Amino acid sequence: DLLPPPLPKKQLQRAESLPEQGPSQPCQGDPTPCASSILYSIPPPHQRHEEGAPSSIPPRHRPPPCGPKKPLTKSQSLGEVVARSSPQRAPTPKLEELTFRTADGELGQLLPSPAGLCGVVLGCQAASLARLSARLQEQLVGLEEQLQLLQAQLVGKRWGALKVLEPEPCCESGDAWYFRVGFTSGQSQLELAAKVPKPCCSSLGVQSSMGTHFSIQRLMGRFTDHLPRELLLPGKPGGQSQSPSREGQATHPMLQVLICAEVPYQTLAGFVKGSHGLHRTSPGHYERLACLLLLQLCLGLEHLRGQHVGQGDLSPENLLLVQCPCPPGSQQGKKEPLGLALPRLLISSFFKAKEKRRPFSMSQEQDWTEGLAANTSPAADELKLGRLIYQILHVDISLEDALGFRSNRLPEIPSLSIYSAGLKRLATLLLHRDPAKRVSTEQARSILQVLLWGPRQELFARSEKSLPLLRGWVEVKRALLLLSFAENSAGTGGSPGLEEWLCCQYFQEVTEHTLYQVTQALYA
Repeated sequence: DLLPPPLPKKQLQRAESLPEQGPSQPCQGDPTPCASSILYSIPPPHQRHEEGAPSSIPPRHRPPPCGPKKPLTKSQSLGEVVARSSPQRAPTPKLEELTFRTADGELGQLLPSPAGLCGVVLGCQAASLARLSARLQEQLVGLEEQLQLLQAQLVGKRWGALKVLEPEPCCESGDAWYFRVGFTSGQSQLELAAKVPKPCCSSLGVQSSMGTHFSIQRLMGRFTDHLPRELLLPGKPGGQSQSPSREGQATHPMLQVLICAEVPYQTLAGFVKGSHGLHRTSPGHYERLACLLLLQLCLGLEHLRGQHVGQGDLSPENLLLVQCPCPPGSQQGKKEPLGLALPRLLISSFFKAKEKRRPFSMSQEQDWTEGLAANTSPAADELKLGRLIYQILHVDISLEDALGFRSNRLPEIPSLSIYSAGLKRLATLLLHRDPAKRVSTEQARSILQVLLWGPRQELFARSEKSLPLLRGWVEVKRALLLLSFAENSAGTGGSPGLEEWLCCQYFQEVTEHTLYQVTQALYA
């Protein structure tokens, strides 16, 4: 009738190591197998006896030992045994992969401290802006895979595969005529542009090697053929004379034809010429449009500079404007008038493009004069961009006047809006005679972004400009931008378009260091 006393609660001491696991066999008086006792290396208190002390349990009623004792090993600590018996921890998720549906267990790995929480939020915002920017670009341009498929379908196609939609050109630039044509791709009827270069203005070799960019005209196909009789070329430019056919009827000569993905409706020169009234009645709206058009031009010039190519011809007659597609779900009902809507700007003329190589010996006077008068100067893009600002703002600055300046005095730009002073400052920096003080195309792009979306000078009215201040401004504005997109998607505003995409690009890439340098140059 002698029964062992009740077992006290087993205790664990972290300082003890664990013995190696022995064979699993039941122990008398314990319904659990001996293998379960490997988590407890300390015997219960009632089993502790000094050597030679009597036991309250007769020997024949004592439970047999659960196998021989083995020495403790350092390689088997408590943490290792527990980890071996528990499931593997999932890898820490990447910030760009986080969504609202991410499991809480994964989120918990990213929130060890308030500092970690801040990093997670900022990282998620940056990743969200990158995804949003990519989706907006697909809406504005189309999927790259679809464009490449269309290029393959147009290989070897001529006028017979195209449908002329209008007999007259939809746009005439300084180097080409453009006609609207249709092409059937599968079940879709696509609208493209047939570009007919003017004599001595072909740039196929240079343009086909430019790579793809939003601000660069994209070629989809090319062929050489007679123009259809229904097409009408305005005027009588050289080389457009008709030649007699075998039947004695007049036909167009053989001309090179380029198929372009974008259909232009106007040149920048036509836009500037027809916008005097808009600039006078709505100066703020017009000059904001000017900043956005110049920004697109700078982005295209940066792309060309990355390929070591200088565009060389930035005349308004060779910069095309393309109407952006109406965003899906837009509440505008009907399209905004072309004079008010922001168009897409394309660089399309490359027949004067040259590889950018700076001569070793060129004086400041030669650099400035040749950059304005010709295309041989390595700073031609910057100088012509500065002159283009005056032209867009309807300030007369002829080439002769520009070359006649012998000081830093430039024509006055009237202050009509919050953008006027910044545009004047940018033009001055682009047209500076000293190359060391002249801003680059990349710096001009950053200045235009600050003019459009800040930070404005009033930010530094109460707080001294510093990197922490600018870093905080970027983080807050990025969060507010995402909130604005969320509110608009709920139906309180229109769908995002070209300007919103350009804004996303800015806040996706800008840093406090860049802002510090740009604001120093702009607000000096």
